[in-house]
Amino acid sequence: MKIESFKKRPSIGSVDATPSIEPTKRQPPPFPWYGGIAFTFSIALLGYFLAKVPGFDHVGQLACAIILAVIYRQFFHYPELIRPGITFSSKRLLRFAIILYGLKLNISMVLHDGLGLLMRDAGVILFAILLTVGLAKVMKADLTISLLLGVGTGVCGAAAIAAIAPIVKSKDEDTAISVGIIALVGTIFAIAYTILRPILPLTPVDYGIWSGISLHEIAHVALATEPGGEDALAVGLLAKLGRVFLLVPLCFIFLYWMKRKSHDSETNGNKIEFPWFLIGFILMSLFGSYVLGHSIPVSEQFLSGVATVTTWCLTAAMVGLGLNINLRELRTKALKPLTAMLITSIVLSVLAYFIV
Repeated sequence: MKIESFKKRPSIGSVDATPSIEPTKRQPPPFPWYGGIAFTFSIALLGYFLAKVPGFDHVGQLACAIILAVIYRQFFHYPELIRPGITFSSKRLLRFAIILYGLKLNISMVLHDGLGLLMRDAGVILFAILLTVGLAKVMKADLTISLLLGVGTGVCGAAAIAAIAPIVKSKDEDTAISVGIIALVGTIFAIAYTILRPILPLTPVDYGIWSGISLHEIAHVALATEPGGEDALAVGLLAKLGRVFLLVPLCFIFLYWMKRKSHDSETNGNKIEFPWFLIGFILMSLFGSYVLGHSIPVSEQFLSGVATVTTWCLTAAMVGLGLNINLRELRTKALKPLTAMLITSIVLSVLAYFIV
């Protein structure tokens, strides 16, 4: 007779003396987080050195870092092991950089000296967005990338794209593509402005206004107006700061538009989150405009240090976004938006020249 072994079961009503052992939840190792952040800053550092190379020095650290990130992705694929840290850079550091970017906006100067320019700036922003999106619809281009490029062209390049992207639910890949395009095209236009400056019948002040209301980023305005002298540089930056100032109301307009657009889909969990980093941007702008240098004296070295931290955080964030770009999809996805943006930039430059 075969006797089968069996485990003794507790009888009904008895208490099982063997305590149940629940598996302990292990915290994920810190390397993916720290390693990912270190990785993005490493490529940002390589981008910094690449931007020192003749030819790339006009492109800028931001665009160079994105280029390197894209190249890395194509040859070595996405580093999945350290994804948490890369995601932290592309999300959290990006918002932190936008908040620090607020210190560059001197609200008092814009309101005191640039009210006349604000009207032109508002017209430029509206024109750039509507024309870019309109052309994109005609050409059946990717509307998200086209919208981001229109915002970047009209407002302040990469910073504007980074601020609008989470509001319009842009994919990381689309945001990175847009930032890369705006940096490269803006640099080309800035160099073209410096070549045209001696030929055009514009005073230094008029040339500064033209550059400030039509070029893509603050760095592009500085690059184009510096050869025109101090007056051209000062007025150009003032005009550009007016466009940065209008970024805040523009973000809230997009927030309202997206909430209206997603009203029917809220039941599916597609609610639009409030971009709290914009509050930080506003507070930092107010702090830099009315506290720093007034109630709290600061040196130029301090402001330069903050600007450096902002640039590095923004560059590391762009690396995180750039790692999401697949060049195979780039041809079909970005070519038409790029064409729409180029047409808009050219038309904007010509119209801005005649309204100066």
